[in-house]
Formats: sequence, C-alpha cells, structure tokens
Amino acid sequence: MTAKTFTTWFLLVGYYLAASRAFRHGLGSKQHLRPPPFLEQESNRRSFVSSLAATFGAVVLVVSPGIANAGIDPALLKNLPVQGDESGSAQRLRQIEAIRKPTSDLVDIPFQELASGVSYREYREGKGEATVQDGSKVAVEMTIRCKYFSTQNEPGGLKYFSTKDDTEFNEIAWTVGNGEILPGLEEAMIGMHRNAVRRIEIPSTQVFAARKANQLPLPTTKDGKRRFDNLFKTDATLLFEVLVTRIK
Repeated sequence: MTAKTFTTWFLLVGYYLAASRAFRHGLGSKQHLRPPPFLEQESNRRSFVSSLAATFGAVVLVVSPGIANAGIDPALLKNLPVQGDESGSAQRLRQIEAIRKPTSDLVDIPFQELASGVSYREYREGKGEATVQDGSKVAVEMTIRCKYFSTQNEPGGLKYFSTKDDTEFNEIAWTVGNGEILPGLEEAMIGMHRNAVRRIEIPSTQVFAARKANQLPLPTTKDGKRRFDNLFKTDATLLFEVLVTRIK
C-alpha cells in the first residue's frame, strides 16, 4: 500500500468515526450544573487528544507493520476530528477520560456557606505557595451569571459579564481589600491558589449594595447590558465563576 493510498484510507476512516460519534451523542443534554467553562475547555482538549491517540492506535493494529515506513506526513493528523467508533474505542476513550479528569469535575460538590451569607464551591485547588489574602494583587478570568435567569441550557443562569467578551486581555486585576470589587467576592476568594477555580454565589442584598458602590464589573455587549439592567428588577443573586491567573 502506498503512502498516498494509506493517507486517503486513514482520513476516510477518521471521517466515518467522527460522524458516528456525532450522531450517537448529538442529542444528549446535561441535567445538572456544568463545571465552569475553564474546566470544560480543558476537558474538551483532553478529550480530543485522547480520542485521536486511541483511534490511531486501533488503525495501526489493523494495518500491516510495513505501513510504518510509508512516510506519513504528521501534519495530516494535526486537525483530524476523530472521536471514537462503534467497535469499542469510544468506551475505552471514556475510561481514559475518567482517569485523567480531576475528581472535582465528576462529582456534584456542595457549596460551603460563609457567615456573611456568601457561599462557594471549589472545582480545582490550584498550585503554588501563594494564596489570595487581604492586600494581594490578583488577576482573574471571570464569568458572572444571573442566577434568577437560569435556562435548561444554562442552569447556572445567563451570563451578563465575562472577561473573554468584556475585557481586552481576558482578565481583570485589582488589589484585594481596596474597595474596587464587591467584598463578598473577595471574602470567598481568600485562600485560593494560582489556577484555582471556584464558583461563588453572592446574595441579592449584597449585589444591590455593590451596585450602589460601583463595585460590579460592567458588561460591554448588548445582551450583557440588557441582562444587567433586568437583574435589578428581580432577585439579583449572582454566580461568579473565577479562575485565578496571577497572585502577587
């Protein structure tokens, strides 16, 4: 078999496998709160790499050993969207993901409630000796959701702000305790390490007070502005999804 023939055959097999998995999983839906997007993005990247490795391994077992010398261009495999097949590699992929995915992604972690009424759940502890403390200079990626405006697709609530959509560098930075950000959020961030991820719930009363003190991040998109305005016509409870990127 020539290198050109093998490459064509391999791409056709990959296309078939991707289509099969898309058909079988396209109608699924989650009935529980999803982990924050930061973790979902990492899981998607791990899923792609793992599925590509599993499928390529299965193809090598079928093809004769001589193909190893056919001169395959690795660039052809770079963006191949292989996701499993009907013969069992999809099940093996799920097993691999279960091993590699952090435990916190797989379980429904309860919220920890603070005396102030603020509560949070930690999805990832992060690493490093430095932790967020009063006076720390921090930078974070953040998504803010209006809990009252939850939907089937977004059970945590529609977002009105995200650093990805509303900031130039996909993060906001401030000094903890200087009054720039609502105190309840800072309280729930104390102790976080770099790369830690928490979902923090701020009660409606504290959100109203923060708005009056200009301590809430403001949206720049049309939908975000509309949701932000409607937020204060009802229960204003907010969910902050926070990823700490820097601590000084």
